[in-house]
Amino acid sequence: MVLKKTLSILATTTLAVGILAGCSGGQKNDTANNGGNGGGGGGSNVIKIATQSPLSGGSATLGESIKLGAQLALEEQQANFEKLGFKLELVPYDDQGDPKKGVANAQLIGADKQVFGVVGHLNSGVAIPSSEIYEKYSIPMVSPANTATDVTDRGLKTVNRICARDDFQGPAGAKFAVETLGAKKIFIIQDKTAYGTGLAEAFKKGAEELGAQILGFEGITVGEKDFNGVLNQVLAKKPDLIYFGGLYTEGGLLIKQARDKGINVPIMGGDGLDSSTLVQIAGDAVKNTYMTSAAGLATATDAGKQFAEKYKQKFGKEIESYSAYGYDAMGVLLKGLENAIKANGNKLPTRQQVAEEVRKVQDYQGVVTKVSFDEKGDNKYAKIYIYKFDEAKYPAKLENEVSKQ
Repeated sequence: MVLKKTLSILATTTLAVGILAGCSGGQKNDTANNGGNGGGGGGSNVIKIATQSPLSGGSATLGESIKLGAQLALEEQQANFEKLGFKLELVPYDDQGDPKKGVANAQLIGADKQVFGVVGHLNSGVAIPSSEIYEKYSIPMVSPANTATDVTDRGLKTVNRICARDDFQGPAGAKFAVETLGAKKIFIIQDKTAYGTGLAEAFKKGAEELGAQILGFEGITVGEKDFNGVLNQVLAKKPDLIYFGGLYTEGGLLIKQARDKGINVPIMGGDGLDSSTLVQIAGDAVKNTYMTSAAGLATATDAGKQFAEKYKQKFGKEIESYSAYGYDAMGVLLKGLENAIKANGNKLPTRQQVAEEVRKVQDYQGVVTKVSFDEKGDNKYAKIYIYKFDEAKYPAKLENEVSKQ
């Protein structure tokens, strides 16, 4: 997943936040337990793992779920690392779904020499510029949710993801829309972000190759609440399916307003819709909405059910789509860290050594996905899942799953 294209302001932002990197203590609401000085590695036995995801703002439901899943995995493995002579600590950062904030946080993470890895991000538009900073500092990143192709196509040695890519998700959705739902005339709406536009374009290409006619490809703005303009275009064009590339906040409003206008054709979107908040926003209007997701149904397996129970017991809330992916991403990162420690004679490894071991991870069995990284850092076992809302209830009903060809 998701927000805002990489902007040309990255260089300026990097320069500005570089000044902040030397005074990383006391970042209120950005991180907990950041440890004060930026480089206290030395002889310390403390190893920090950061998370970066939106903990505030419109994407906070999914962002928090990533952080909580990662936290649970780290806490479960603290005793194992204590036996190796190291104390694991989690340092969660709030990237607010904003590329500039993500880069600023990444500078702070890089400056803290006790940080040896990052689980994140939710939004591809935040992950892309932030990961340039991780690469500079040789900090391995394992993403639970970033689907934009540019996340791994840049060839960075430190960047990995356990979920599927948009060039897999988009065509999978298009195939289902055309061949299963019988859509021949499709109207596409996207939120003009790296995630939304990329996914919508991948869907459009796949649908056209299957013979569907694209009646419109219109953009909305993140934060927008009134979609009368674009929905009036939909009414005039009379499509038999609407596709939305974007997140659940705008998606929920778009679905509700479409139904209020009497537009009752199927609405489809990507994993950005995969949140309980979508149902809260759209209500009963969510019926006959389909979504593709890079996130599998965690409770489909015994291991997933046990995870969901532990998650609810600890945090007092139900899992979200990327809760288990935060958990598995942390598991993969810690596996690489453990391997690096052992390969280094049970001494503290370098960040580069950890990054190399993370990329080498093969056949790691998580609670929702098996993970083997290819040379780019993509997961060979990643799947796309197709869901349908038959009622105003989350999670949606699993309709199909598609493996990589």
